[in-house]
Amino acid sequence: MRDSVASQTVVMQSLNEQAQRLMERAVANSAGRSAETIYAGARLRQTVIALKGGSTLAEHDNPGEATLLVLRGQVRLRSGTTSTHGATGDLLVIPQARHSLEAVEDAAVLLTVVPR
Repeated sequence: MRDSVASQTVVMQSLNEQAQRLMERAVANSAGRSAETIYAGARLRQTVIALKGGSTLAEHDNPGEATLLVLRGQVRLRSGTTSTHGATGDLLVIPQARHSLEAVEDAAVLLTVVPR
């Protein structure tokens, strides 16, 4: 999408369809998750992540400025001693610290990152 043609064209993707497809993969995957980057620009990256209920993305470093938009289900974002619950439609700002993400129930999120 970085070429001049793509930058002059509006591109539409259904996040609902993407979330559904990835959720089907996550349920079938022994790790209970599936992800796909849907946009990778010069600085901005967006990835849809589906997690089967009870699955966790283990604690990891913050990749830069980042947010999570909960597309469906419920998640818990933990950082240090802080825990924040997010449900469908909620936008969570990821702290500038190590953090983890747990699916309270089957869930899909849109991770938006501007890497450092």
